[in-house]
Amino acid sequence: MTKVKNVDEFIAQQRQAIAQNPECGNSHYNLGIALMGQKKYDEAEKHLREAIECSPGLAEAYVALGGINLQRGDLDSCLKYNQSAVKARPGFSEGWGNIGFVQLQKGNIDEAIKALEKATAFNFRYVQAFVNLANAYLIKGRLDDSIETNFKALKLHPDFGPAHNNLAIAYLEKGDHQQAIEHCEKAVASGYEVAAAILNEIEKLKESVNSGQRSEVRGQKTDDRE
Repeated sequence: MTKVKNVDEFIAQQRQAIAQNPECGNSHYNLGIALMGQKKYDEAEKHLREAIECSPGLAEAYVALGGINLQRGDLDSCLKYNQSAVKARPGFSEGWGNIGFVQLQKGNIDEAIKALEKATAFNFRYVQAFVNLANAYLIKGRLDDSIETNFKALKLHPDFGPAHNNLAIAYLEKGDHQQAIEHCEKAVASGYEVAAAILNEIEKLKESVNSGQRSEVRGQKTDDRE
């Protein structure tokens, strides 16, 4: 294979390959992905559609088309393309993960859980799918399932802010204030933007904990004098 120096050269090579063999699905796919990287979404979409026309089983092309539609804010089309991806390849974890994400955004929590459970079953290292699944469990009030699933994500990526954020919320709901504080602080330290309402709640808890500790110290000093 000829070494490619930059993206523009790669694009030129793929265009040449297509000119020589218009029915090559892989060349259309490669060109579509490269064009997506340059945010030329309309042209990318054209070549990805050509890729599917040439190779109907190319699940990655369906997912890429879903990504373009997600950029446009078209959740329904994104969902449709990812459903086509898992139809072409039933064990395609990325397709299931994207379906779960879109269903989560649309508020279809039960459908999101079904898809995300499949995504994590097919790929046990799919960190974002674990976090999205944990978020779906959290919305359904399945706090223990949410906590367990977030820890699976953290086992793969210990500093993953969204997982720590989810854990802070779940522990707040369970009344485990110390754990909530610790995970909120870790989420913030990771650079994750924690919601203002959660930060305010955590600050109140910190004040309460510190106040309680000061009271204990004063009580100990009184006992010592006695």
